[in-house]
Amino acid sequence: MTAQLIDGNALSRQLRSEVAQRAAALTARGHQPGLAVILVGEDPASAVYVRNKVKACEDSGVRSIFEKYDADLSEAALLARIEALNADPTVHGILVQMPLPKHIDPHKVIEAIATSKDVDGYSVLSAGELMAGLDGFRPCTPYGSMKLIESTGQSIKGKHAVVIGRSNTVGKPMALLLLQANATVTVTHSGTPDLGYHTRQADIVVAAVGRANTLTADMVKPGAIVIDVGINRKADGKLCGDVDFDGVKEVAGWITPVPGGVGPMTITMLLVNTIEAAERTAAR
Repeated sequence: MTAQLIDGNALSRQLRSEVAQRAAALTARGHQPGLAVILVGEDPASAVYVRNKVKACEDSGVRSIFEKYDADLSEAALLARIEALNADPTVHGILVQMPLPKHIDPHKVIEAIATSKDVDGYSVLSAGELMAGLDGFRPCTPYGSMKLIESTGQSIKGKHAVVIGRSNTVGKPMALLLLQANATVTVTHSGTPDLGYHTRQADIVVAAVGRANTLTADMVKPGAIVIDVGINRKADGKLCGDVDFDGVKEVAGWITPVPGGVGPMTITMLLVNTIEAAERTAAR
């Protein structure tokens, strides 16, 4: 048995087409969606991520406001700029690219963004809304991972899902989203003894620890849905996930590749959140 590939690129294109239609409808009513993206410093990976986000906005009819600052930008100046963007009615989402220079407290920056514009879904209030089941913004990577699971056509209700990883950005919100979908959820992590004991019982496995080959074929229930959130670079420079793809695809029912699985969905869900923010503003 060879698993069916869950194509994140294809699903991303479909969702971005829907985003473009919604953006056009808003723009026709005088409410063009706007996303402000702030980059501080010269981190090469961050520059690539930001460039991809800005291009995704342009391709989807979302106005992008890209602001780049030198690494010596003061924390006070950054917080003041966020305050100004919070007050700008033409800006519906604000994203500050991480990591930030060491003299800037990332928690202060995230908490400075108005909850109504927190399209990354990282603030404490956004996390609280997710935990309470309220209609806040979902963090983009877990949100995209849920869309990938749903795209298999398999019901999540009543399934046993195992999340490998407990980060605030992926593991914890992923578990909460699966709970909202009526899965029975087990969260595992670096302190979990015998990880395979848990994953072999799982109908759905989400691997999000940033370590290659964390999930191998002998740890997977036949027919399971496997979502690989990890991005690691092998010695030859090629990208791989947290899952031993070649082995696991012979056991799983569905599996995401790396690259081409969760990655494209993260930016797509950022666009979806921005559109939702703009629609909420337009409805007031």
